Amino acid sequence: MEVNKKVQVPVYNLVGEVATHIEISDEVFGVSFNEAVVHQAMVRQRANARQGTADTKTRGEVSGSKGKLFRQKHTGLARAGSKRSPLRRGGGITFGPHPRSYRQAMPKRMRQLALRCVLSAKARDDELKVLEKLELETTKTKEMVRILTALGVDSSALIVTDEPDDSVVKSSRNLVGIKTLPASLLNVLDILSYKVLLMTVDAVCKAEQLWGKKLSEEGNSASLPGVAPSITN
Repeated sequence: MEVNKKVQVPVYNLVGEVATHIEISDEVFGVSFNEAVVHQAMVRQRANARQGTADTKTRGEVSGSKGKLFRQKHTGLARAGSKRSPLRRGGGITFGPHPRSYRQAMPKRMRQLALRCVLSAKARDDELKVLEKLELETTKTKEMVRILTALGVDSSALIVTDEPDDSVVKSSRNLVGIKTLPASLLNVLDILSYKVLLMTVDAVCKAEQLWGKKLSEEGNSASLPGVAPSITN
C-alpha cells in the first residue's frame, strides 16, 4: 500500500514568529522539477494571453485612387503605379499583422504537473512561507508593509489566500512587486515571476485538495506521453 509522504514546514504568525508546524504533501510540494513541462506551460500561458488583434491595411484596403499617378514615359521620374503602393507614404503595408489566434493547447495533466513542479521548487528552495492566517485589522498599505517586513520579505512576493480577500487585495495593490491571488487561480507564470510565495494554511490545504491525491489517483496507472514520471506517491 502506497503512503502519501508528508514534509513539515514552519507556520508563521503576522509578527514573523513560528507559531506551529504543518505537514505538506509530497504530491504537490515534493515533485521533481521537469524543466521541459514547466517551459511549455509558461510559453503556452504567455501565448494565450496575447489578444492577436493587431491589424494593418493592405494596398487593397487603404484609401486613394487606383489610377496610375502619371504617364509611363518622358517625365524624368521613376515609373509609378497607384498611390496605394506599399512603396509610397500612406500606402498599404506588405506582410503586416492581421487578426489571428496565438492560442496553444496543452494536456490537462501536463499543466497540473507543471504547477506542482514550480510549487515544489519554491518549497525546496525555502521560498515558500506559510502563514497561520492573514487577517488585517485595518485595510491599509502600511499594515501589509509591516507584515511583510516582519516576515523578512525584502523582494517580490506572491500572496495566496484560500478565497479572494478584499482587505488583502486593497492593502497590497499599491506595493511594487507584490501580487495577491486566491489558491484556485495559482498559475506557473505568476509563481515563477515572484521570488517569495506566501500562502496561508487554508490556501495550502486548498492547493493540496485541487492538485493532490485526486489527481494522482486518476493518473496512477498511466504516465504522460514523452515525459518521464517524476511524481512521488
